[in-house]
Amino acid sequence: MEKNSFVYVTYILTTPEKVWSAIIDPEITSQYWLDPLAKNPAHINVSDWKPGSLWKHEKLDDAKTVDIIGKVIESSPPHRLVLTWARPKEMEEESKHARVTFDIEPYANGLVRLVVTHEDLDPQMLAGISSGWPSVLSNLKTFLESGRPLAGHIVSV
Repeated sequence: MEKNSFVYVTYILTTPEKVWSAIIDPEITSQYWLDPLAKNPAHINVSDWKPGSLWKHEKLDDAKTVDIIGKVIESSPPHRLVLTWARPKEMEEESKHARVTFDIEPYANGLVRLVVTHEDLDPQMLAGISSGWPSVLSNLKTFLESGRPLAGHIVSV
């Protein structure tokens, strides 16, 4: 099966620590990862963020539905986070795992450069994240710079 990669780069007027927190802190994640229909918090990322630990991308529904699951490969706060990324039904099949890397670095004039690299994607996952990451990361940027996500912006998973 063909494996693909996706890279997204954005510049955010904030600190590396705030970007890091926005990626791993469920309370912050819920502020910019919104339900596309209700514009309510939709997802959180849950883990202790230590290498080897499980992480979950969980819906904020009553069942706490897990959409994506994986393991923390590398955690170097506030500069680098590397995770495996899998559908829950494929968690035990490592050959079907993708890998996502968040590189966070100071840039210039108070800006932070965030590079999200998503590798080893099957065609279906590439299609989903190709629209998903730009939406999520645009909301993240706007949230960190203004305190609120993009008005009326839809984030899909």
